Amino acid sequence: MITAEMVKELRERTGAGMMDCKKALADANGNMEKAIELLREKGLAAAAKKAGRIAAEGLVDAYIHGDGRIGVLVEVNIETDFAAKNEDFKAFVKDIAMHIAASKPEYISRDEVPAEKVEKEKEILRAQALNEGKPEKIVDKMVEGRIDKFYKEICLLEQPFIKDPDKTIQQLLTEKIALIGENINIRRFVRFERGEGIEKKEENFAEEVMKQIGG
Repeated sequence: MITAEMVKELRERTGAGMMDCKKALADANGNMEKAIELLREKGLAAAAKKAGRIAAEGLVDAYIHGDGRIGVLVEVNIETDFAAKNEDFKAFVKDIAMHIAASKPEYISRDEVPAEKVEKEKEILRAQALNEGKPEKIVDKMVEGRIDKFYKEICLLEQPFIKDPDKTIQQLLTEKIALIGENINIRRFVRFERGEGIEKKEENFAEEVMKQIGG
């Protein structure tokens, strides 16, 4: 028998609607874990269908690391202005900004990585493999494996989520689409790190102070 308490627990654990929870529990013969799995499968399938829909509303949010050393601006789009006010969506955007600050992605997805950058990396990886004494016939296969790792390091969607490394940002995104019920798109971001790209001059601190006071 499916009780109201079971439906309530399933709703709290998944965020799914009451009727969906009731049906999932019935289909799972009252097994809570199986019902969660059924809802997850249904949600992910629905999310895949939503992925092509236009998302032009959303939020631009910022994250500044405590000491002001790192700052991130990110734009995440969703289909409606109403959904943009959803607390789950706002928390997701904040998490993405924080993740970008910590994990330093360069691109959102593989599609954005310039072909010349990929080719250059392949050349470096190929030279490394040959220098390691690997046979020529397996070098190309090794390079493909290592270039896959390269993408996972620089592409936001393929990085492990800092709060839960067992899932990628893409998986987190898909879960949020399933939960909120609208397409979500991480459109663009910029990350600043204090002093990045500046060649810092090493100077004696005492000398620097003396210069400032005219000594």
